[in-house]
Amino acid sequence: MLEAIAGGANDIKLLAEKFEVSFSTVRRDLQRLSKEKAVARTYGGAMLASGIQEENYPVREWQHRAAKQAIAQAAAAQVQDGDTIILDGGFTITFMARFLSDKKLTVITNNIKLTAILADAPNIATIFLGGAVRPISMSAYGHFAEEALRCLTADKAFTSANGLVPGRGLCEATMEQIALKRLMMRQAKETFVLVDASKLDCSSQPVWAHLPLSWTLVTDADESLCQPFVDEGARLLQVNTACLDSAMQKD
Repeated sequence: MLEAIAGGANDIKLLAEKFEVSFSTVRRDLQRLSKEKAVARTYGGAMLASGIQEENYPVREWQHRAAKQAIAQAAAAQVQDGDTIILDGGFTITFMARFLSDKKLTVITNNIKLTAILADAPNIATIFLGGAVRPISMSAYGHFAEEALRCLTADKAFTSANGLVPGRGLCEATMEQIALKRLMMRQAKETFVLVDASKLDCSSQPVWAHLPLSWTLVTDADESLCQPFVDEGARLLQVNTACLDSAMQKD
């Protein structure tokens, strides 16, 4: 079964058809392999444990950089003076800071780098959620961050994702990340998900969160990738890297 999963048959239905067994048999086998740490369970299947990897911080900072900056600029344009906003971890959302510095806002965030950037903005009150630090993303997660966030509400939440799949939602590497993202979306009136085209229809990580009934997808992806999300109720804010401010492109 491990060879089949490595070959791309990582869905329970595909595995059941390949080995001509019942879904329950596949589930039992996957449960055993998960206990042996050979696989990690995903929504509807499994993936090899060795395939669950996150790029290190410097590498991720430069991946799809122009797209991330353009997405950040478009997302920041949705913020109005007087808003209280939640800003998640992730480089795309960190890039938003430069487009927010002239606004009058309250910012709630777990993003360490973003907090440092906003510290010099005279009209932005920043609330840092605290918690356990994940060096790979320079963000805080866990019980303390969640407890702080439960005491707060916001007009808009801006969140990132390692992957975004129609019918499933967004995926991340750990339960702690997903728990905080779910709460961010719950505590805000509006949700914006910021992802570049490489993240759409991508299930690179094993832990999932469903999206609200109404939310906004901010991306550089083409319409063929975006349409399934629109069909499910998402508002689409499509960006073009050619629209990015020249000053940001040189950064």
